[in-house]
Amino acid sequence: MAITHHAADQEFTTTRDGFTAELAYARPEDGVIDFTHTFVDEGLRGQGVAEELARAGLDFARQEHLKVKTTCKFMAGFVKRHHADYADILA
Repeated sequence: MAITHHAADQEFTTTRDGFTAELAYARPEDGVIDFTHTFVDEGLRGQGVAEELARAGLDFARQEHLKVKTTCKFMAGFVKRHHADYADILA
């Protein structure tokens, strides 16, 4: 599934079969990204779409050498479950 980064809108999005999903973020200070909100249309739920968005956002943070905060409950749970993979970029 193709995930698109819209830097101007501070979000990662994907669309499949007319349904959309997004991972929104903020840049509260230099060198920090805060994932603030995850939304997945009902038609895409249960298919791992949120996890794909999470990985795309976290990969972006790593590539850009950003420290990660997770205001979003889903993202907080995701990085907790995958702590070993992302501990080095957590704020």
